[in-house]
Amino acid sequence: MSPTTALYESRLESLPLIHQGKVRDVYAAGDDHLLIVASDRLSAFDVVLPDPIPGKGVVLTALSIFWFHRTAHIVPNHLADLPLEAVVSDPEERARIQGRAVVVKRLKGLPVEAIARGYVIGSGWKDYQRTGTICGIRLPEGLKLADRLPEPIFTPSTKAEKGQHDENIGFGAVEELIGADMARQVRQATMAIYRAGAEYAAGRGIIVADTKLEFGLDDAGGLVLMDELLTPDSSRFWPAGEWKPGENPPSFDKQFVRDYLETLDWDKTPPGPELPRHIIEQTVQRYREAYRRLTGDELPA
Repeated sequence: MSPTTALYESRLESLPLIHQGKVRDVYAAGDDHLLIVASDRLSAFDVVLPDPIPGKGVVLTALSIFWFHRTAHIVPNHLADLPLEAVVSDPEERARIQGRAVVVKRLKGLPVEAIARGYVIGSGWKDYQRTGTICGIRLPEGLKLADRLPEPIFTPSTKAEKGQHDENIGFGAVEELIGADMARQVRQATMAIYRAGAEYAAGRGIIVADTKLEFGLDDAGGLVLMDELLTPDSSRFWPAGEWKPGENPPSFDKQFVRDYLETLDWDKTPPGPELPRHIIEQTVQRYREAYRRLTGDELPA
């Protein structure tokens, strides 16, 4: 399968499907591992849209693997040292998911979206306008849209099911959900990864305005980074040369699609609207450009 051929659902028959998320299809691969397939589905405002973004799952997978290797010294991650051939024996099925599937360790997922923000944008901007805070954190007065924060902040949210909306929560709520010690570990790891990723990206002309991480626990109760990492789906990437406080910056991420959807008469509940071809094509280009800038490599056309 060509990397730019759209895959909306993987539909493997050789492994049991245990979960279909907004973007990823998750299969059992024995007792200790999972196979995660990144589809080309795109969610916006927590609604899965009907049109796929061709090759998006390949970008997400390749970029996540790049970052997992770069941040392994900060916190362990879920990647397993098993090739795709070890869990998918059917050649046709392997070809269908090549480049968009990884074998990972089974973990117990934590019920929190771990979000780091270095700039005030998105739901954080709306909260700031209304209360002067984000997740209970008091911010300086007079900040503009897309302003850089004095220091990056940890702004967690609930982890909504498909079709539901995430909600920003304070750190105290995280402590109630997962315990005070684990909450501190999650916050520390999130901020360390954000700072490392933002510093690296800055050297390649990209501002990482914010990013969302997910964590799980291994059998020993240790914290492990999972799902995806610093991708255009989980982060806001802005071209550094075009960033200007007070304006909504251009982006290399799905904010481009969100901005288009905001122009429609849509109440942000399922079903999502169809996307015009030019929006799909420009989104593909933005995702691939983010990968190229960050890694220095080109994905196959």
